Amino acid sequence: MIDHIPVLLEEIVKLLEEGGSPKYVVDATLGLGGYAARFLERWNDCRVLGIDKDPMALEQASQRLCEMVGTGRFKAVENDFRELDKVVLSAGWGKPDAVVFDLGVSNLQLALPERGFSFQEAGPLDMRMGAEGETAEMLLNSMSQEEMRRLFRDYGEEPHAGPIARGIVAYRNRKGPIKTTEELVNVIRDVLPAPLQRKMNRHPARRVFQALRIAVNDEIGALREGLEQAGKATKATGCVAVVSYHSLEDRIVKHAFTEWEAAGRGRRLPRKAIRPTEDEVERNYKSRSAMLRIFRMTEFELRRGR
Repeated sequence: MIDHIPVLLEEIVKLLEEGGSPKYVVDATLGLGGYAARFLERWNDCRVLGIDKDPMALEQASQRLCEMVGTGRFKAVENDFRELDKVVLSAGWGKPDAVVFDLGVSNLQLALPERGFSFQEAGPLDMRMGAEGETAEMLLNSMSQEEMRRLFRDYGEEPHAGPIARGIVAYRNRKGPIKTTEELVNVIRDVLPAPLQRKMNRHPARRVFQALRIAVNDEIGALREGLEQAGKATKATGCVAVVSYHSLEDRIVKHAFTEWEAAGRGRRLPRKAIRPTEDEVERNYKSRSAMLRIFRMTEFELRRGR
């Protein structure tokens, strides 16, 4: 089985425990079940509802967690977290004490070349987290140069978005559609000068792959809707925690929490994003860009102040 190391896990556990041990937590991005397993182990009377749109991840996590605690304390639902309010209602467990999001791509998706998420493995340009919808290949080969430039700039924060978009269009005109991850990586490497690539301190295709993945899965729209749903679904004494991995996601979370605070729904505590410790980054290099934000509802704050 492919392993997944949960990021900022103990920080989340500590923050959730500030109001007492949670009795019911929604893991809105179940993945391989790393967060859910820790919650179930830590709090013996806690129930966890796991949501994921990836059927492969859901199957593996469900088997592991149901063997661990049975079906009485754990449920798994295949859905997008933008439907969180409806999923919580259908589960019949009432309103959760906390909703936790771990955004981005999972180790399962990266480890399987046929999923097309990895710029380090040769595979089809798919990148779908679920089983339906437009693939990255379809999207990439249907976009104009200007559309690609905006996509790479806005969703990938790629400073060389213009030259890369031009290079992709030129390649398509010469050789036809780009069908594989390897083809796309080679196009990007051919566009960017070798001295520039050596100075980048990252894989030259990383941000382009990020942008395509976000677009294919409508991750920005889903995040905005998921946060709105979490705000409605969570108990008035509960909290919402989000781990994000790039500034675009973090800005959306920060903006939503700031709006909630201005509306008197609670407070952001702590005020700034929590980052992994040096020890955690050393143990798990993928955690290096993680940012954790948590919002505590108003009644939680009032209760704690009594």
